[in-house]
Order: sequence, then C-alpha cells, then structure tokens
Amino acid sequence: MNLIKRAINRLFTKPGKAELSRPIATPSLTGIRQPWHNTISRGVTPTQLASWLSAADLGDADAYLSLAEEMEERDPHYVSVLSTRKRAVLGLPRLVESASDDAADVRLADAVRDALLTPALSGLLSGLLDALGKGYSAVELVWDTTITPWVPAYIWRDPRFFRYDRETGQTLRLLDTSNAYDGIDLPPYRFIVHQPRLKMGLPIRGGLARLCAAGHVCALYALEDWLAFAEVFGMPLRLGRYSSAASEDDKAKLKAAVSGLGADAAAVLHESMQIEFQAAASGAGGSDLYERLLDNLHKLVSKAVLGRSDAADATAGKLGNATDSMQVRQDILESDAEELSQTINEQLVRPFIDLNFGPQDRYPVLKLHVPDQEDLTGLVDMLAKLVPLGLRVEQSVIRDKWGLPDPAKDAELLGAPTPPAPPTPADSTKPATNRALNRADPAAPDPTAPLVDRLGTEAEPLIETLLEPVRKALEDSADLMDFREKLLELYPEMDGKAFAELMGQALAVADAQGQWEA
Repeated sequence: MNLIKRAINRLFTKPGKAELSRPIATPSLTGIRQPWHNTISRGVTPTQLASWLSAADLGDADAYLSLAEEMEERDPHYVSVLSTRKRAVLGLPRLVESASDDAADVRLADAVRDALLTPALSGLLSGLLDALGKGYSAVELVWDTTITPWVPAYIWRDPRFFRYDRETGQTLRLLDTSNAYDGIDLPPYRFIVHQPRLKMGLPIRGGLARLCAAGHVCALYALEDWLAFAEVFGMPLRLGRYSSAASEDDKAKLKAAVSGLGADAAAVLHESMQIEFQAAASGAGGSDLYERLLDNLHKLVSKAVLGRSDAADATAGKLGNATDSMQVRQDILESDAEELSQTINEQLVRPFIDLNFGPQDRYPVLKLHVPDQEDLTGLVDMLAKLVPLGLRVEQSVIRDKWGLPDPAKDAELLGAPTPPAPPTPADSTKPATNRALNRADPAAPDPTAPLVDRLGTEAEPLIETLLEPVRKALEDSADLMDFREKLLELYPEMDGKAFAELMGQALAVADAQGQWEA
C-alpha cells in the first residue's frame, strides 16, 4: 500500500522552479552522505568477501560498493576490460529521431537535439555506465530555470548515498537525515537511475563487480605468493665456508658478510674463509604455476566483462594483438546501448519535454546507434543495380544503417553528378579519314592471330629453361636469405638473349594488332 501511495505522489506532483534548481544529494562532513570512506579491500579474505556480499543481499551494500570502487583502483586487468566496455558505448554515434514527420514532432526533436546533444552528455553517459560494475548508478539533475528552455546540469552521486527499499529491493531511495535507515523517495525530474539488466533478480546483485570479486581476491593472493616466491627463489643461495681453526668471532663476521651480500654486494673476509653462490632450485615449477593461475583468472574476468577471453592473452605485435582484441562482443554492445538509450529517453528526454513543452502523446527518441556489421559496400552495390529497375527503398532506413542523421531543410545535399552530354553522332554517309578499311567488314579475320599462337608455343620452352635453375635453388635453400644468395650466384650464368629476341617479336606483333583494331 505504501508503494502505491508513493507512486501516485510522484506521478501527480510537479516541482517548482526553486526545487528544480536546488541540489538535493549533496555530501557533507557531518551528515549521512559523507564524501570520505575508509579503504576496506587491503588484505581482504574470502570470509570477509562472503560477509560483504551477504550484507549487500540484505540491503546494506556499503562494504560491497566500497569493494567495487577499490577493485577499479587495484586490479589493472579488471579496470582495463571494464573501461573498454564503457568506452565502446561512449564512442557510439548519438542520434535524435522525431516521433513522426509532423511539424510539431520535428520541432520537439530539434529542441532535444539542440539542448541535450552537448559535450555534457558524455559526462552523463560516463556516470550512468558506472552501473555496469556496481549494479546501479544515479545522476542528479539540477535544472537551470533562468534560461529557455530549461536544461539540466548532471552531477554523478556516490552510490553509497542511496539504498534500495526494504520491501522489494527494487526501488532506489536517497539516504537522508530525516530517514537514515530506509531513505526517502527520489523526487520526480531530479534523478536519472540506470540499472543494467545483466541478470534477473535484485539490482544490487547484478553488477559485474560482484561477478568478478572472487577472481579479484584470488588474483591478489596469487600475486602476493608469486612475489614471495620470487624473493626466495629469484636470488642465488649464498653459502659461507670457514676452516676448523676459525673462532666464534670469525664465524660471526662470515655470517654478517653473507647476509650483507644481498644488499651491499661487497664483503671483506679472511683468506681462510670463502663464499659460494649456488643457483636456487626452481621450486617445482612455481613460477609457471602462478603465471598460469593469473592468466586463467584474467581470462575469466575478460569473459565476464567483454564476453570474450582473447583480450587477456593477446600478444602485442602479432595477429590479434591487444589493440585489436580489446573489443566488446557485438551483442553485449548492442544490449548496453539499448538499455542506456531507454534510460535516457525515459528519465531525461521525457522530463525535458514535459517541463518545457508540457506532456505529449509522442516523444522524440535519443538513440545510441550501433552500426550494423553487414557488408555495407555490398548493400550499396545491390541498391545501385536494383533501384534503377524499380526497387523502392526508404531513405531513412539506409541512413540508419550508416548512422547518418536526417538532413535539415536548408542543408546542402549531396547528389548524383550531372551526366555529360552524349557526343554528336558522326555522319555515316561520310567516311571518316581515321577509320581503317578493314573495319568496314566486321567479319574480317585478325591477321596477327597465327603469329600470337606461334609466339606462345616458342616461349614456353624458353621460360622453362630460365626457371629450372631457379626452382632447383629454391629447393636446396635453407631459408630466404640462402635463396637470395643462390639467386645472386645464378644471375651471371643465365642467358636471356633468346628470350629477349622473342619478347621483341611479341612487341612487334602487339603493335601490328593494335593498328589493325584501330
């Protein structure tokens, strides 16, 4: 019953100018929304991780959200793949489409395009995409009501300033001193809340940080053990030897010298003493073990975030290197773009229209366009052949495939070039002076055809004679450089005089054939 009342109040309560232009979720040093938080993930154990995730399931997500933030600070691989997924969405073209071709709908689309397609939109999208890791993200809208139309400023708010309602775990509420336990309802037109549907269930359990948290902790343990292993087995064993006549003082000096060699790399000993350096044992493959473990953990994180694991094991300079591999799978990118576009249209475009132009039956759409992976060149070739035959294709469909916006009315448009005027036909009753007499009879045979056939027959054995030693050198060569040296040795011995004479005859025949066809 309480949820129904809250929904009705939010639906029929329209805020005034003062409320729209006043920030709400501001942090303070003494209030419940504090800007400073202690680091918790240093030395985290599996038991602590399990307790933080369990607390988040029950509505207290502060520790989990702190862990999610610190994972982006301490895990280079996680932050790399997560940033790749975010930037893939941020790099998409942004288009505004009107609800219809009616003049009123077009004016609304133009207003949205002019007011919202600004550089500030990139900051808004970056803030909302923080929800990929944590499960949700909230950006406060502070409206500038001194200008027309009213436009909002975007302020990302710490997710720890919010809490899901205790009844359903689906509605986000703002922590406030008036209700520090459950929080208060988010006022209408004041917040954009993005909740990616990466999985069904409670939104707080849908973030990628929760999925990758166990791998993050395992990677921390693996890296710590690998460093300890390198410290022990990465240096040779220093073995000191002393004679039977050495005193206790001599033994103490030898021990100090052996210990100091690790850092000082210098020591002074009596001639009766000696120090030996022995190579350390491999530790039963420990180095490879830790490396393989970290690689596998990174692959799992890459699969979870990017939908593919080749980003974790790419090698720079080879086919499929890191630059080419760090890409998001196409279906994941399309889903992220669609969900974010839906959030923007419901919680930004619609409030902007309602506050400035009043409620509408239809609203324009701001779309993050994902270019099709189809063969657009082949599509153009197909249209060039079928449209002249009568195929009717809507221009807006083709523009959408290329990610091109609709042209403005007064825009300068590209068009097909004007075809040149056809040449004036020559008078067939007057013989042209440059027309060969043999062209008067199209059925006349080509007089050079027998010469071409004879030259082809004579050229074949000459080419085989020239290529035979080259083939032999290639078969006997160990590598490319060896083959190069053999070719340099063969060149002075090769006799191409007969082949050169044949080529001269071929050029003469080609010239005669060209004159006959002119």
